[in-house]
Amino acid sequence: MLTLEKFEEASEKVKEAILPTDLVYSEYLSNQTGNKVYLKPENMQFTGAYKVRGAYYKMSTLSEEERQKGIITASAGNHAQGVAYAAKRYGAKAVIVMPTTTPLIKVNRTKSYGAEVVLYGNVYDEACAKAYELAEEHGYTFIHPFDDLTVATGQGSIAMEIVKELPLVDYILVPIGGGGLATGVSTLAKLLNPKIKVIGVEPQGANCMQASLKAGKVTTLPTVNTIADGTAVKTPGSKIFPYIQKNLDDIITVPDEDLVVAFLDMVENHKMIVENSGLLTVAALKYLDVKNKKVVSILSGGNMDVITMSSVVQQGLIFRDRIFTVSVLLPDKPGELSRVAGVIADVNGNVIKLEHNQFVSTNRSAAVELRITLEAFGTEHKNEIIEALNKNGYQPKVVRTMM
Repeated sequence: MLTLEKFEEASEKVKEAILPTDLVYSEYLSNQTGNKVYLKPENMQFTGAYKVRGAYYKMSTLSEEERQKGIITASAGNHAQGVAYAAKRYGAKAVIVMPTTTPLIKVNRTKSYGAEVVLYGNVYDEACAKAYELAEEHGYTFIHPFDDLTVATGQGSIAMEIVKELPLVDYILVPIGGGGLATGVSTLAKLLNPKIKVIGVEPQGANCMQASLKAGKVTTLPTVNTIADGTAVKTPGSKIFPYIQKNLDDIITVPDEDLVVAFLDMVENHKMIVENSGLLTVAALKYLDVKNKKVVSILSGGNMDVITMSSVVQQGLIFRDRIFTVSVLLPDKPGELSRVAGVIADVNGNVIKLEHNQFVSTNRSAAVELRITLEAFGTEHKNEIIEALNKNGYQPKVVRTMM
């Protein structure tokens, strides 16, 4: 049972293993939403995510015999690092089963804490089944990433810190994968102040908790599809589900496109790297139908590999109309390219890529295709560039940008 006494104990214990993550007031997000928005930057933890809290507290409650058997878990990355780090601190062997789709940075970081990594399955649920097999075979002590009340108690230490720093908080937004973080945060928040609203946030392509709450029982999704790999869970926890039913006020789901834009916002306006799952609560702010409230968005992690980061930045620029591509037809004769470039330059457009296709028509002198990828300041500037090309007779067509 989750009690205030246990939450207080966990909050003191995890201080041995965590870095302070004081709330960061976001003027940008506050202006965007009409609320006072604060960020809880768990992406700044030593292991790059909040998961170290639950893992360390759980490890502290195990017997010496359980630790010496060796510890095993399954994780898409952040719980893996938390368990590996906690096991290292307690001198225990750690085996981590991770989906084959786990970003390389999370795999390497987990290994860096001395853990043995086994890659298995395409999603967390498949990796978890494998971890249970290995636990049975070798006698390891299994630490579940979310369906464990002790782990959830450790995660709840986040709520203790939020309320101490911002006693009059109105809303706390918390990401949901399997539900451990949401369980700890919502339960403790309600114990401390029943008036606090705790809203869970899931990807639209992995909304297992929303489906479960709607059905009134733990429900397994047939598939999951989201760029938020840390929350790509088919089945939420059964042990924690009653606490979610009791203490979570609502769930918001967000499309992947919103996560892409949120990443760009965090980099440009807050100089922070936050992984896609950690951005769920930022992307959800625009769906929160309240004004003039104190809102805390928990940024659950920041472990993102550079290749993914590059792709997300490019997509974010495209979604914000700061990069776009147009196709124009022009006669294949000297000076035409210069003329088009002049039209774009006159309205401060910046050409970053050109593709010249002479084979779009059998009559080259009549028309060749020029695809121009441009940088703009945003939607208004993009429309201004397109209008300038239209006025000069080029009839531009916006086409899919390929970087």
